[in-house]
Amino acid sequence: MVIAGLILAGLAALIHVYIFYLESVVWTGERARATFGTTPEQAKVTKALAFNQGFYNLFLAIAVVIGIVFFAVGSPQVGATLVFTGAGSMAAAALVLLLSSPDKRGAALKQGMLPLLGVIALAVGLVM
Repeated sequence: MVIAGLILAGLAALIHVYIFYLESVVWTGERARATFGTTPEQAKVTKALAFNQGFYNLFLAIAVVIGIVFFAVGSPQVGATLVFTGAGSMAAAALVLLLSSPDKRGAALKQGMLPLLGVIALAVGLVM
């Protein structure tokens, strides 16, 4: 179960790197605007906010990746702490999105299910 948890958390990290790309690199482009449902004007006005939010997503992904590396080199306590922190924060942020904007349920599920499942699988694996 530990390996499954790390794989799920790693996939969640990849999704959050992609979200970083959309929010911080190509926010005003057609792909990002289509994904987030913004007009060119809205994208221009919110560019600085999205840029910052994108880095938040990137840093969570980095925490998960570093945690996986610590597991791989034989430091499971440090690895678990980082994976739980990064993936747990991803899942919690998705829950906040779901509760604050029910119309964005699809986005919340896309960004939140993998990290949640990763956290659960990792916790079960560590307890067994």
